[in-house]
Amino acid sequence: MLRGIDVSAYQSPSYDTDGLSFVFVKATEGRSYTNPRLAAQAKRGRDAGLVVGFYHFLWPGNLTAQADYFLSKAPDRPGDILAVDWETTGEGTHASNAEKDRFLRRLKELRPDNRVVLYCNRSFWLNVDTTSYAGDGLWIADYVTAGKPRIKAAWRFHQYTDDPRDKDVANFASKAALLSWAKSA
Repeated sequence: MLRGIDVSAYQSPSYDTDGLSFVFVKATEGRSYTNPRLAAQAKRGRDAGLVVGFYHFLWPGNLTAQADYFLSKAPDRPGDILAVDWETTGEGTHASNAEKDRFLRRLKELRPDNRVVLYCNRSFWLNVDTTSYAGDGLWIADYVTAGKPRIKAAWRFHQYTDDPRDKDVANFASKAALLSWAKSA
């Protein structure tokens, strides 16, 4: 298993990269929020030779505007991974299955040179998801032993803890295999 993290505005742009193969950086949320540390956090990952991904926190409605907003902030670079964070919003709502699927497909249409993955927690995957559509791969959050999420579906990334920060593993044999997958969209 490869080790990685995901970061947002809550984390320093000078996060520790020792032992990591990848980083996901929060880019946007809805149609108006941009992570003010986006550029610095992405640069830190690139400078350390990590595979870099960007994620968008999906709100219900205005899917085209959200996709366009996300892609206007996430660098257009082949080999970067794009992710959709599908969970309950601060207002207690969430995008529907159809909206989640449309958003993933819109990203693939607009950025065919990037892998697109779905991030959601185990409860969403088991109890909210009805389509099992995850784009190019599933990034599952389940706070258990690293690499052993409690789902039957195939997954690419597993967020296994948020203490003291969001830590992830990737189901690839090597960093070269992850990079090859990311670049072969």
